[in-house]
Amino acid sequence: MEHEVRARQPQPLMTWLDRGVAGLYPGYFALVMATGIISNALFFMGWIALSSGLFVINVLAYPALLVMTLARALAHRDALWRDLTDPKLVFSFFTIVAASDVFGVQCDLRGMATAAVALWLFALLVWFVLLYFSFSVLTFLNTVHNANVVHGGWLIAIVGTQSLVLLGARVAGHASDLTGWIFILIHMLWGIGIALYGMFVTLFSYRIFFFEVEPKDVTPLHWVVMGAAAISANAGTTLILSESHLPFLQAMQPFVDGVTLIIWAWGTWWIPLLIVFGIWAHGVRRLPLVYTPALWSMVFPLGMYSLSTFRLSLATQFPPLQNLGLALVWVAFVVWLATFTAMLASIWQTRRTLRVQDAPTRS
Repeated sequence: MEHEVRARQPQPLMTWLDRGVAGLYPGYFALVMATGIISNALFFMGWIALSSGLFVINVLAYPALLVMTLARALAHRDALWRDLTDPKLVFSFFTIVAASDVFGVQCDLRGMATAAVALWLFALLVWFVLLYFSFSVLTFLNTVHNANVVHGGWLIAIVGTQSLVLLGARVAGHASDLTGWIFILIHMLWGIGIALYGMFVTLFSYRIFFFEVEPKDVTPLHWVVMGAAAISANAGTTLILSESHLPFLQAMQPFVDGVTLIIWAWGTWWIPLLIVFGIWAHGVRRLPLVYTPALWSMVFPLGMYSLSTFRLSLATQFPPLQNLGLALVWVAFVVWLATFTAMLASIWQTRRTLRVQDAPTRS
């Protein structure tokens, strides 16, 4: 009997892992995005040791999520396909693109140029496939004939697009023969991201301001509306601060300057409103605040806004913005720490529940 118990002990662990893979939230790569952007912000602001600690977490988290996604594609194809063909979930897969780029910037900051280039090329390929696949899903498989299908998660497509600009500007410095091509490409991507933002934020605003909103409709994904604006502003400052040596692109700089400031201001405008949404849902309507993987999609915008504010101060040469960015990065870090702790507690509780359920079988 003792031998039989020992033989059966690994089974709960495998069951738990299999359930985790089968039900993997497609936007879980936002964990890497949030961790990476706060790490990068701390690096630029001079907090190298803390930044490196967050980098180590991503060194573990990024490949783990890639392996889990691959395992899901092999062992749970039906579940993966359901998410890919769901208009409400398909844009969550763009977190793979953004996570690859944010992690690539982390690598490049530490002298790992080859890894950064490989991650950018991988992200670019995934972005291209997902972009046309996701719009095909909206066109041919969307059975909801009103704006109720729209939510903040759609704007992760913009985050993924603009993340290619952030890493691409760094990759351009490692590809001397292709520098001009890469700079033209990332200017194009920045423009595509701005156009997509204008389209999606119009639909999102129509949904929340002209349709009935229930507390359950107020999710952490709403923060992506601000985060998409923040990363668009950060991508704009990256284009401003990078030297392309192409007269055509240099002539565009006044346009990039103006749009960057406007999109940053627009993202700033959203922050108080998003806080009001949260107070209404969780304070007034008493919606329980529990851990979900979507919370990482709230942490990332906070980190991105702090970094975009810091970088905008460099582009505008306006020091007060730099101080604001320095202060906000600690707000983002505290929220990251709380979310990370909640995630570990949720994983532990899920594992413990499964062990309790399996106890009668093992005895």
